[in-house]
Amino acid sequence: MNLSSDMERITIPHNPFTVVNGTGQADVVIICDHASAHVPQRFDGLGLPKQQLSRHIAWDIGAGDVARHLAPLLDAPAVLCGTSRLVIDCNRPFAVDSSIPEYSDGVEIPANANLDQLERTRRIDDYFHPYHNEISGRIDAHQIQGRAPALVSIHSFTPVMDGFQRPWHVGMLWDQDHRLATPVVRELRRDPELVVGENEPYDGSNPPGYALQAHAAENDLPIAVFEIRQDLIATEPDAERWAHILAKALRPALAAYGEHEISS
Repeated sequence: MNLSSDMERITIPHNPFTVVNGTGQADVVIICDHASAHVPQRFDGLGLPKQQLSRHIAWDIGAGDVARHLAPLLDAPAVLCGTSRLVIDCNRPFAVDSSIPEYSDGVEIPANANLDQLERTRRIDDYFHPYHNEISGRIDAHQIQGRAPALVSIHSFTPVMDGFQRPWHVGMLWDQDHRLATPVVRELRRDPELVVGENEPYDGSNPPGYALQAHAAENDLPIAVFEIRQDLIATEPDAERWAHILAKALRPALAAYGEHEISS
């Protein structure tokens, strides 16, 4: 499988992913499933006013910027999804309703109502598969060389949901495998100012995200899934600051994992 460079583009209506620091040498692949609020022109904004497409329902605010800054800090490539989660959610299996949501946080998505299978398949082929094929290709390239990369997944969450003020600054999600989660949580908690959630504000096992299952569990690769509160990373400087926080927490865990792989 050919891997894209930072400047390559896919010849479909728009680029379904971007690669940052594509020549990174570390045995790490960073992914960001909800990096973009972009809705391709053919969808005419999905029938939503523009202000809705800038909200958290369309993307993970700040997550893409954190991933962009984190990539060179870890000397790793970052694969960023280029399509809004309202077109198709690249962190959901096709079979679940939230894959192409008809509603999100109480907002109706008119263009997603009563879709036929042809349109669903087209979205999967045009946007979902290219993004995940790029991730798979980069994992394969490591494995061909006898190396098992660690995965780092960046998400963000709203400060308030259903009237609940979420106290966490950052959360770490996992399902069965906590090879990276446990040491990263420990490192994050060295800063007494940080409120760190364990499987908060979401439970990584209920249901496990697509990447957590398809890229990590099925390849027996460790994964660190971060959820960062959106008000903390809404600006470029704040996103860069949090990239440094994550890098500091990840480096010891990744080094320990690498040493284990070498000795095994």
